[in-house]
Parts: sequence; structure tokens; C-alpha cells
Amino acid sequence: MKKFYIITICGLVIDRILKILVSSFVTEPIHVIKNFFYITYTENKGAAFSILEGHQILFILTGLLALGLIYYLMKKSKGNSIGYALLFSGIIGNLIDRVVYGYVIDFIGFNLFGRSMPIFNFADMLIVFGAVIAVLGSDKNETSSE
Repeated sequence: MKKFYIITICGLVIDRILKILVSSFVTEPIHVIKNFFYITYTENKGAAFSILEGHQILFILTGLLALGLIYYLMKKSKGNSIGYALLFSGIIGNLIDRVVYGYVIDFIGFNLFGRSMPIFNFADMLIVFGAVIAVLGSDKNETSSE
């Protein structure tokens, strides 16, 4: 359980620091790798790809429900706290944005095959990696108990 809290706090701190730095200093896109990877500042008032824009209460309630479910699943499974911790920190990071600002700060952008992909943030990466690790870990836990 200690590992869960350490990873959650570290992920959340990194997310907050990055969002504070970007919102404070990035006024125009910074092209890290020309025509591929850039840092920018965007206010996302929706969910992924800005869908359901303006439904902040729905997103906040969904985030809180997800935190409760993840915590329940983690306690029940007694395994893979890394995946659950990454999920937890990412969800909390975006929840803080929604409650404090009314939007999520996004800043990581990619161009693939000449097209701009949706801009996202570090918390989003934590959520995706956490979900993958949690799913792979739960599959491993289920097969090892048979």
C-alpha cells in the first residue's frame, strides 16, 4: 500500500509542476522535434478530443466515481498497485484542473503524417499507462491463482 501512495503522490506532483510551468511560460507552441512533437498551452473544457465540452460537473462526478472504483478494485485484487496508482494520480491531476479552473490544461502535441493529433497532458499519459498496467496485471493475477 505504501508503494501505491508514493507513486500516486509522485505522479500528481509531476503533473502539477508541468501544468504550472506550461501555463506560466508557454505563450506559443514550442517545437521540440520539428513537424512532429511540440509543447503548447490549451484549455480543454471537454473530455478526450474535447467531446462533451462544458459538462464539468459530469466529468467531476465521473472522476470521483472512477477513483472510488479503482480504489475498490485495488483493495480487492491486492495486486498491481503501480497501475492503480498511475490511474489514481492521473485522474486526480485532471480533477484538480476541472475543480480549480473549470478546464483541463493540455500541453503535449504531436503531428503524425502531416496531421495534428489531439493535445493531451501528463495526467492523460498516467491514465493510459495505468490502465494498461492494471489490465495486464489483473490478467496475470487471475491466471496465477488458477
